[in-house]
Amino acid sequence: MGNPLNFDDQQKYIEIIRHWNEEKQKETGTPVYYHTRTYGCQQNVSDGEKIGGMLTEMGYLPVSRPEDADLVIYNTCAIRENAEERVFGNVGALKHAKRRNPDMLVGLCGCMMQQQHIADKIRKSYPYVDLVFGTHALARLPELLYRQKTEGVRVFETSDAKGDIVEGLPLQRDGNIKAWLPIMYGCDNYCTYCVVPFVRGRERSRKPEHILAEARDLVARGYKEITLLGQNVNSYGKNLAQPISFAGLLEQICEIQGDFRIRFMTSHPKDCTRELIDTIARNDKICNHIHLPVQSGSDRILSAMNRKYTTAAYLELIEYAKETIPEVSFTSDIIVGFPGETEEDFDRTLELVRKVKYHSLFTFLFSKRQGTKAAEMEDLTPDEVKTARFNRLLAAQQELGAERYGELVGKAVRVLAEGPGKGGEDMLTGRTESNVIVNFRAPADRIGEFVTVKITQAMNWAVLGDVITL
Repeated sequence: MGNPLNFDDQQKYIEIIRHWNEEKQKETGTPVYYHTRTYGCQQNVSDGEKIGGMLTEMGYLPVSRPEDADLVIYNTCAIRENAEERVFGNVGALKHAKRRNPDMLVGLCGCMMQQQHIADKIRKSYPYVDLVFGTHALARLPELLYRQKTEGVRVFETSDAKGDIVEGLPLQRDGNIKAWLPIMYGCDNYCTYCVVPFVRGRERSRKPEHILAEARDLVARGYKEITLLGQNVNSYGKNLAQPISFAGLLEQICEIQGDFRIRFMTSHPKDCTRELIDTIARNDKICNHIHLPVQSGSDRILSAMNRKYTTAAYLELIEYAKETIPEVSFTSDIIVGFPGETEEDFDRTLELVRKVKYHSLFTFLFSKRQGTKAAEMEDLTPDEVKTARFNRLLAAQQELGAERYGELVGKAVRVLAEGPGKGGEDMLTGRTESNVIVNFRAPADRIGEFVTVKITQAMNWAVLGDVITL
């Protein structure tokens, strides 16, 4: 797949809006402010950084409270029902802010807006929302904002475009220590419970030269951790004119000079290869942590989910990684209460969790998503039964997490100091290569550095320690 679009055609809109904002500031003596809020996954966070970058180019300054902004944009998530409910609640609250400030512009974007029934609801029930655009129109934000301002109408752009990759978008990164680096967009897997292929489109990969250029820039600017993003990073490169495997891309990034480390997410088990595991094992810059969502320990449920692997194949990958990567750690996603899940199915999930011994889990009660096959499946299990299973899973993981973290007591680990920690002004927090949260005592000027910490105490979600090299 080629890359026919670029950001150059948006520059004229950026310049016009920046001029308007500069003139307004001269008239009022006050900058023109924007407020953004991002819901959902790391890919959404990365998109939010692009939104911030474009708004900054247009002369807006960020502000922490939506009621103080001239432009409010909420970047939405469609993966779970409670995420949608939070968005609608917060959008509803903006009605009062806009009544106080009629000149405020309100925009909604992201995955929710790519669903027609949601866009229709916004159009009908939230008349004070001025701008709605889906995931495929992100790079056209300056143009859409220009249209709204010049035509004075509500602008909706939610067409189901093919989703060309647009390079060169400005970025307003959230920090200066860790960075998100998207390597691909969309998904071809069509798991029966998931809306991602419908709201993000089919898989398409960025060209490796663009990824490498961005990675080199991040390292040159002092970033210490780069997380490669994709709905399924293991599928990276398959649709390029010159195909390259994800493992091959990792090898190239590891050749960049500098003291930094690499993470990636999310990794689909059906495409996770021994080549990838071997690549992690022989490259010190790649973290020895693998997020490998299993979703269920029952082959029957996995088949109903259209996950295209078995628990035996999954566990074979886990065992090979344990044998190959020193001190490898695993995290996972698990859905409880998928339609038709029996007590036996759930028991197999618990059995798998105990076999793998994950460091941590992201656990979810099944959330019916309109347009997916799972939404049409018969579901006879009472909610109280699902909740009881969910709580049993949490209890099992807490016990396993405490055990895994307890194994770290007395060991020295390398930690990236990320920011202030809990327990006092002189406490910092960071993560090990294995993605374990560590709280330790050190001066604030160590933030952004790698430090060696001896672990002294374990909890079921984090560990405590003392710096032994300063």
